[in-house]
Amino acid sequence: MNVAIIGFGIEGRSALHYWQEQGAHITVCDHNTDVALPENVASQLGEHYLHNLARFDVVVRSAGIPPEVLISPNPGIEHKITTVVNEFVKVCPTRNIIGITGTKGKGTTSTMTKLMLETAGYKVFLGGNIGNSPFDFLGQLTEDAWVVLELSSYQLQDFTARVPLAACLMMAEEHLTWHHTAEKYFSAKQNLFGHQEAADTAIYFADNERSHAIASTSPGKKIPYFAPPGAYMEDGRIVIDDQEICAVDDLQLLGKHNWQNACAAATIVWQIFQKPDVIASVLTSFTGLPHRLEFVREHNGIRYFNDSFASAPPAAAAAAQAIAGSKVMILGGFDRNLALEEMVAGIHNERDSVRAMLLVGASAERLASELDAAGLNNFQVSTAATMDQIVDEATALAKPGDAVVLSPGFPSFDMFTNFEERGLAFKKSVSEL
Repeated sequence: MNVAIIGFGIEGRSALHYWQEQGAHITVCDHNTDVALPENVASQLGEHYLHNLARFDVVVRSAGIPPEVLISPNPGIEHKITTVVNEFVKVCPTRNIIGITGTKGKGTTSTMTKLMLETAGYKVFLGGNIGNSPFDFLGQLTEDAWVVLELSSYQLQDFTARVPLAACLMMAEEHLTWHHTAEKYFSAKQNLFGHQEAADTAIYFADNERSHAIASTSPGKKIPYFAPPGAYMEDGRIVIDDQEICAVDDLQLLGKHNWQNACAAATIVWQIFQKPDVIASVLTSFTGLPHRLEFVREHNGIRYFNDSFASAPPAAAAAAQAIAGSKVMILGGFDRNLALEEMVAGIHNERDSVRAMLLVGASAERLASELDAAGLNNFQVSTAATMDQIVDEATALAKPGDAVVLSPGFPSFDMFTNFEERGLAFKKSVSEL
């Protein structure tokens, strides 16, 4: 078998190992001419790395590379293209697979789901978009193991495998520079559900019409969360099947949006086991993932929070609501020209607690105009070129008792490689104050 691996990042490296074990002859294709390859691995690097892909039997697309980028110079290769997650689900020795997608909350919900299953005594593996290739644990799987996959729209763009238990979280327009239109983005998410069967289960966020519509493409059983019969809120408690899980005040995760994630995870595992005490033990102890409303430190009476993962406008509004007390928000970044109405409205609703805003990056001027039109003028447009400068300027705007919150609402690409690099830079600058 002649296999081309397009892109040699985390997925590409795991794909190389997997297809080598299948006895395939592999060629790594990457635009980067300096990519470090193992010995005796063929390569096609540089400007023409996508040249003549039709000669391969299988073309393994790394998630970040759109299928049309491969197809355009190589017409007719659609049937040869696959991905790591597509292949993994098809060869996985257990059918106990949970797929979780959505615009926001995937990583948090996937992690809580894994922890709940582990606490209940199951053998569980977590992979996918969360940064761990499922090929890395394929050899450890048994028929009774469980697999939780966090799945992005990039991974689902051409997904054709069957996942028996799937969940669609909150949905909003996202990644339009990659998908080009909102409908194509939503359509990619549908691939997780459209290949299910009647015996399968599709879980969706009850308060989000788009989530419901995406899950409705499944021929299986549809179950909402944040409303019965899934987990929902009642009198300050999380409840499912008339059984109390825990009080909302006992959750360690900040923000009302995490109430949704807690209910999603509880609803998912309820389809597998019904143990309120196990679910509660996770919900009342899990403090969250890095770069998601992450408390960094307190310095001179000012608290610093890293929410660099907030790369979509509504996420910044959620952070403004989640962090209690007076705060200085750091907003802005690479501008994809997404609508800002929801973000601005959310900040306007929290105007009594958002004492100041520091607007940074390429989006700063457009965001300033939108805020000004909404009657919010307590912002400062920054020309800072480094995170040290940004943190210094935000700190200068803050007073003892305030929180400084990096929750950009925009991607990082104008100044940083990704949200992790941005978040790490923020934490480093704060630690050095």
